Amino acid sequence: MPKTIHLAAIPNASRLTLSEMAPSVLQSEIRAMSVECDAMGGINLAQGVCDTPVPAVVEEAAIQAIRAGLNIYTRLDGIASLRQAIAAKQQRDYALTYDADSEILVTSGATGGLHAAAMALLNPGDEVLLFEPFYGYHLNTLQSMRVVPVLVPLAAPDWALDVDVLRAAITSRTRALILNTPSNPSGKVFTLPELEAIAEVAIEHDLFVLTDEIYEYFVYDGAKHISPATLPGMKERTVVISGFSKTFSVTGWRVGYVTASAKWLPSMAYFHDLTYVCAPSPFQHAAAAGLDQLPPSFYTQLAADHQSKRARLLAALRDAGLEPSVPAGAYYVLADAGHLPGKTAAEKARHLLARTGVASVAGSAFFRPGRGEDLLRFCFAKQDKDLDEACERLRKL
Repeated sequence: MPKTIHLAAIPNASRLTLSEMAPSVLQSEIRAMSVECDAMGGINLAQGVCDTPVPAVVEEAAIQAIRAGLNIYTRLDGIASLRQAIAAKQQRDYALTYDADSEILVTSGATGGLHAAAMALLNPGDEVLLFEPFYGYHLNTLQSMRVVPVLVPLAAPDWALDVDVLRAAITSRTRALILNTPSNPSGKVFTLPELEAIAEVAIEHDLFVLTDEIYEYFVYDGAKHISPATLPGMKERTVVISGFSKTFSVTGWRVGYVTASAKWLPSMAYFHDLTYVCAPSPFQHAAAAGLDQLPPSFYTQLAADHQSKRARLLAALRDAGLEPSVPAGAYYVLADAGHLPGKTAAEKARHLLARTGVASVAGSAFFRPGRGEDLLRFCFAKQDKDLDEACERLRKL
C-alpha cells in the first residue's frame, strides 16, 4: 500500500496556503480600468455604475426609513411590502403569478440572487451553458462553486443564436443554462424565436434556466424584453433574477430579487441568509416605494433617455473610427478597436485611456482566451455632461 506522507514530516511545508482556486483569481478588468481611470481623473465609461439621478420618491423613502429606525435585520426573504410589490410588478409586466410568501426572495443585489440560486441548485462538476460574450460575474460565480461553465458562442455582429451550436454544447453533465437578456456586454435582446428555441432545448434536456433580467427596462428601437418564464412549460424550471440597481440608479444599495417555484426558493433563501443575512433594510423600503409609486411613464422615459445617450455615444465612436455594434438593450456598446495600438484589448483600452482620458473595458474580459482582443466595451449610463465630455474626447482620437 502507498505510504501516507504527513505534511508535518515534510521540511519547510506549511498549511498556510491559498486555496486551489485562489491563485487563478485576478481583479476583474472592469475594476482594474476603473482604478486606473480614477487615478488619472478620467471619465469612466468602463464600469456600469449608472450614475444618473435616483428617483426622488426612492431617495426620500430611503431617508425616511433610516430616520424611522428601520435599520435592523429583515426577514430572511425580505420585507413583506417589497415582496408584494415585486409580485405585483411581475404580474403587471409579464402576467407571471408568484406568491409573495413562498416564491419571492429579496437579495443582496442580482449577484447575490445568482449566488444563492447556484448554491441551491448546482453541484460541483455540473455543467452550465453560458452564452458568449458573457458577463464575467456569471462565469466566475460558477467557477467559485466548482461548477463548469460551458461557453456557447453567439454570432457577431448581432450576436445571433445558432441552435445547433447550443445543442452541441450539451452533455450528460449539463444541469442548467444562464441567460442574460438584455445582455451585458453586447446589449443583445433575445428574440421570441430564440427564446422558444432555448425553451425547447431546456425542456427536452430537463435543464434549469437562470435568467438575469436586470436590464429589463432598457430596450430600444421597439425591441421588447420577454422573460423566458412566460413561455409554455418554463415557469417551474426558470429562476428569474433581477433588481433595482440599474432601474433606480442605486448600484451601491445592493437590492435585488429572485422569483422562482416554491420547490426551489426555500433553499435559495437559506444560502442567501448564510452569506448575506438580508439585503439592506432601509433600501428595501425605498425599492418598495419606487415600485408602488412610480408611474408607467417612468419606465418608458427611462428607455427613451438611454436611447438618446446611446445615439450620442454611437455617433462619437464612429467619428473616432471605433465602429460599434448597435445594442438593442442594456446600456453598453461593444466597438471595434482593431486599429488602436496594442496586441491585446487590454493594451488598446489603456492606450485609449492615455490618449483621451476615457476608460473602456477590454473586450477579452467577456470572451474565452484568444477572443475579443479587438473589441472594447463602453457604458453610456452616465450623466449627460459626463457622457458629452467623453464623446468630445473620443472624437479627438
